[in-house]
Amino acid sequence: MSEGTRILGIETSCDETAAAVVENGRRILSSVVASQVKLHAPYGGVFPEVASRAHVETIYRVVESALSQAHVGLESIDAIAVTRGPGLPGSLVVGLNMAKGLALASGLPMLGINHLEAHLYSIWLVQDEPEPAFPLLGLIVSGGHTELVLMQDHLTYQRLGGTLDDAAGEAFDKVARLLGLAYPGGPAIQQAAEGGDPQAYKFPRAWLEGTWDFSFSGLKTAVLREVRAQQPDLQAGVDAPRPGLPIADLAASFQAAVVDVLVGKTLAAAQAHDAQLVLVAGGVSANRALREAFQARAKIPVRVPPMALCTDNAAMVAAVGHWRFLAGQRDALDIDVLPTWPLEG
Repeated sequence: MSEGTRILGIETSCDETAAAVVENGRRILSSVVASQVKLHAPYGGVFPEVASRAHVETIYRVVESALSQAHVGLESIDAIAVTRGPGLPGSLVVGLNMAKGLALASGLPMLGINHLEAHLYSIWLVQDEPEPAFPLLGLIVSGGHTELVLMQDHLTYQRLGGTLDDAAGEAFDKVARLLGLAYPGGPAIQQAAEGGDPQAYKFPRAWLEGTWDFSFSGLKTAVLREVRAQQPDLQAGVDAPRPGLPIADLAASFQAAVVDVLVGKTLAAAQAHDAQLVLVAGGVSANRALREAFQARAKIPVRVPPMALCTDNAAMVAAVGHWRFLAGQRDALDIDVLPTWPLEG
């Protein structure tokens, strides 16, 4: 590994404006994240136009702060890594244009990074643990993505399966809204479920036998039907308290169904592909029930990043940038964003 490689990472794929400086792909010198959660909470989800405008207003000072906190200037940076996709087009453009401007002004190389790949590399930033061993099986549960990826070596991926409809994170947000809980749905469901019975309702599990794919649309619909059965006058899309509804039991039962499928399919895929390690990354990986289920059921090591590295951040983008820089990647300044960019090896 090259000594002293410093990468400036920029991330604006959704509703976090982030910048970070990472050394040697592992050591975080700075990581700054400006969240937009309060801006989007009234909508019950991310409002794309609001997100892109907030990125424009915030990106300069976030990057400036990341460099300042790392005590470096651009003259001490080796490359600029920026999320190119997947994500919201308007949000991605802001980060990519910032990176282009910095690269043009400084002469530094620019590297377009896949957001899903970056989530996998978040675990390399945990310095008090050894580097992950290959082959590993990665479960990416981030926003609109639920993906199972086999990683044989650095920058080498085989997508085994993914969501066919609602991703796990989307299902959490939609069910939280249905139950009258706050946005974002993941933390709200987890908190509501703490006092509930996970076996109170027998919600369906879509195992999709013979594939490594996922589907949570039917589960979401099952929760909707149960809520409407108990409150026939419920108006769809209305966010309000649900007096008389057993929120805790519904939340716990829904969460248990999601966790059961994620853990079951991931561990089965890891066994089928002789993985030495399971890596769980993305916003939903912060869920306590998911973490506990993996630790209880796995026969091989399971690594989950600390909370600060589960949600979108630029340190993970810079971590990937380190490896892509060493591999010789250099992107032209006329590249465009790729909102639906699949993770390919």
